[in-house]
Amino acid sequence: GDVPAGPVGFVTQSGAFGTAISALARNRDTGFGYFVNTGNECDVGFAEVMSQVLTDERIRVGAGYIEGLTDGAGLVAAAEAALDLAKPIVVTKVGRSAAGARAAASHTGSLAGEDAVFDGVARQYGMVRARNEEHMLDMVEAFANTKLPQGPGVGIITQSGGAGVLMADRAEELGLSVPELAEETVLRLKGVLPAFGAAGNPVDLTAQFIVEPAILRDSVKAVLDDPAVDIAVIWFQLMDQFVPELVEIFRELKAELEKPFIAVWVAGPDDGIAALHELEIAVLRGAEPAIDAVAGLVRYADALAEWAETKEARAAIELPDLSGDLPSGIVPSMAARDALAAAGVPLVGAELAAAVEEALEAAEEFGYPLAMKIESSDLPHKTEAGGVWLGVKDAADVRAAFDGIVANAKRHAPDAKIDGIVMQEMASGAVELVVGLKRDPVFGPVVMAGLGGVFVEVLRDVAFRKCPVTEAEALAMLDELEGAAMLDGVRGAAPVDRQAVAELIAATSHLGAAMGDRLAELDLNPVLAGPDGAMAVDWLMVVEEGD
Repeated sequence: GDVPAGPVGFVTQSGAFGTAISALARNRDTGFGYFVNTGNECDVGFAEVMSQVLTDERIRVGAGYIEGLTDGAGLVAAAEAALDLAKPIVVTKVGRSAAGARAAASHTGSLAGEDAVFDGVARQYGMVRARNEEHMLDMVEAFANTKLPQGPGVGIITQSGGAGVLMADRAEELGLSVPELAEETVLRLKGVLPAFGAAGNPVDLTAQFIVEPAILRDSVKAVLDDPAVDIAVIWFQLMDQFVPELVEIFRELKAELEKPFIAVWVAGPDDGIAALHELEIAVLRGAEPAIDAVAGLVRYADALAEWAETKEARAAIELPDLSGDLPSGIVPSMAARDALAAAGVPLVGAELAAAVEEALEAAEEFGYPLAMKIESSDLPHKTEAGGVWLGVKDAADVRAAFDGIVANAKRHAPDAKIDGIVMQEMASGAVELVVGLKRDPVFGPVVMAGLGGVFVEVLRDVAFRKCPVTEAEALAMLDELEGAAMLDGVRGAAPVDRQAVAELIAATSHLGAAMGDRLAELDLNPVLAGPDGAMAVDWLMVVEEGD
């Protein structure tokens, strides 16, 4: 068949599945101006092709199917170039369950699966991720035909009350807003709708608009004139006998409205859908797919708005000087402390005591209460070895804790080399977080942040970004967490100082960028965060030999 000039450029790592996606796009009347299959990528790869395709002025949106990546730097460069061009990239990447799970010393290492890292980097650089090929084509349809909304407020206009509730539920699930309409808007709608319609949000037109088409036109205009609404979704079904009337209404809406809207024409006739496409109006296949597409538009609009500031702030980052030599393997706590402090990561005061007398001296320096922890490269998880005593309250307690910790460690691992006991100031905070670094084989050093403590690998409530990150990007990581509300204070607790946490995350990421491939893993767990700031109270660093 004929190949249209665009507006979509499609790049795929799978020939057969890519061809199937192209066939689906043709059936949907979606214009793939480019179809490129990169094959086994022995030379030219996905990122190079996507970069080239997006330079064509006829292409407004890139779409991609990815099975595996080796050129992380190339993909990031392509995504940055796409942001500069204001051209969204929608990708479907398979392998969500391929965690790349191999033995790791740190929580960060075990949580940094291939898919989790890709998801974080995609968010960081404005790529919109689709769950599957149908979801990808839904979002491509929306991006190719719809202006970006200026906020998350969704107005829903529907022929069916049930469809309206379904869309409202989905919008809330995705973090969109279904705002109450202003009193002026409601009065305006009541003057348009039949008495048995609904003038709230969702707006239920009922089937009356079939005999009075102006109901649809005037209702959409009223809803999009509401200051709380940024984009509208218009749901209707069938209507085979009213195609000319509907097309004329949408022609008028497209010409007159400043705010964007998406049509959902369920089981619509081919000629009607084709006519709306001629008007460059997105036509989606169902209620939830339409809301999913709106969420993609809103997410990309936010990323695009933040890009100029983020790009400038990232360019201004000054990486710490970490020229000091760190031993390979699990780095001794004090050497790791010095590297972290050089990067500006806030830590509790800590000193290594090789004997009880040194422990008592440190206790006098720090004051009570204290934390005491085993120092051994053979015991990376101190708690499991009985190597952590908290709330040490006096000199007698110091002596008892020193002997008890050493005895526990020897019972747990008789051959472990014990270097002493780390004496630490006690810190407090409302919430336990985890912050860490991992060298990803595709993207290089990545930073992780999430809810911490001993259950971090069970909860898996973490977010990833490529190093280095700005403080604004670190704040976005916190907003992504499912347990983000914990940071706002629960059961009367004061809210956490998010800015302080963001500064700690950013400083940690700068350390990761500065150390590059030498840093294998880093865990700061827990990071205690409260209204007065954030501070790491335990750290584990793993370094590999340099080239």
